[in-house]
Amino acid sequence: MKVKVFVKPGCPKCPKAKELAEKIGAEVHDISTVDGLAEATFYGVLSTPSVLVVDGDEVVAAWHGEVPEPGEVEKFGGNKGAD
Repeated sequence: MKVKVFVKPGCPKCPKAKELAEKIGAEVHDISTVDGLAEATFYGVLSTPSVLVVDGDEVVAAWHGEVPEPGEVEKFGGNKGAD
């Protein structure tokens, strides 16, 4: 499973989301870029920050507009960006 974190410049909660991503080894996608926006669109992300735990293309858990604690993410199997 992988953790994907979606952020954008100027988002007041996004720095905390980036810290979470660094702590647990998650992918960070900046939705102000073409690639980041494409990834966000694929998963239906409409707000930042958004944190998704994905298994293949399936979203197992999601937090939108908030930043979960690392333990919350890890209990869904999303840790260290592992498949």
